[in-house]
Amino acid sequence: MNGDGLILVTGGGGFIGSALVRRLIADGAPVRVFDDFSRGLPARLAGLPADRLSVVAGDIRNADEVMEALEGVSTVFHLAAINGTQSFYDRPGDVLGVAVRGQINLMDAIAAQGGAVGRLVVMSSSEVYQQPAILPTPEDVPLIVPDVLNPRYSYGGGKVLAELLTVHSGIAATRTIIRPHNVYGPDMGFGHVIPQLIEKIVAATGGLTRREAEIEIFGDGSATRAFCHIDDAVDGILLAAESVEDPGIYHVGVDTESSILDLVAELAAVMDVSVSVKGGAAPEGETSRRCPDISKLRGLGYAPSVSLRDGLARTVPWYVEYFGKNGA
Repeated sequence: MNGDGLILVTGGGGFIGSALVRRLIADGAPVRVFDDFSRGLPARLAGLPADRLSVVAGDIRNADEVMEALEGVSTVFHLAAINGTQSFYDRPGDVLGVAVRGQINLMDAIAAQGGAVGRLVVMSSSEVYQQPAILPTPEDVPLIVPDVLNPRYSYGGGKVLAELLTVHSGIAATRTIIRPHNVYGPDMGFGHVIPQLIEKIVAATGGLTRREAEIEIFGDGSATRAFCHIDDAVDGILLAAESVEDPGIYHVGVDTESSILDLVAELAAVMDVSVSVKGGAAPEGETSRRCPDISKLRGLGYAPSVSLRDGLARTVPWYVEYFGKNGA
């Protein structure tokens, strides 16, 4: 991305967005962040050089603010979204509004620039598959919304519509759609399985003062995910963003499948405690297995290198410190 002009990152105060911003700036690119900071955190951008970074506060649902943010931009990474499973259930209208109205506003603004924006990279989600029929899952399997009555699918459904708008809105830019799979790392938020399990272990051990704990998990622990450390994810995003395919669709993640029980065992090893689990009810609509086929991105040179054990070792201390200060 170095030398390609001003880069706009929507949602640049988010977990993945801020990591991407930091990498782009480290590579020498000038970056503008557009974020309303309702979920993103300005602190994630602290310490970055003012001559390389500008921050614009705004709402992706406001067409005028999006139009202003696009001025002088040559590349757009669109990550603005309302993530977190609880938000899907509690705020489905907002989740859809940001996904769909935001995408429409962005496409309209890019079109109005008259070809100045040469590349658009849109962050979709593994949630577009819900319960994939093929594992590892390639990019060409059908995207589905199983039940329009279940608010959980506001997120996945919004991402499906955003992909359709990206492909069919008729802009001149080279378009890349990225479907990340279970990206994790320090300061990733709290509405995800890894920080939730860390919090439970910290609480059950009295702040790690005891060496044994029992925690309750959703379901029986057999559900699987393929956990990708943020450093590998950013590598994959930037590789996909250099692709000449238009439109190009790429999975970013790892192809090593781990059950929730496996994850608990890895966390216990990193935290040096013994953890037993008690099963509980799983949320309605929960996906039982998820693992991407990343061979397409590997063809561009992608080689994820952070193991789950090493990635958790980089992640756990941040959350242990946070929960120690704020209570678990």
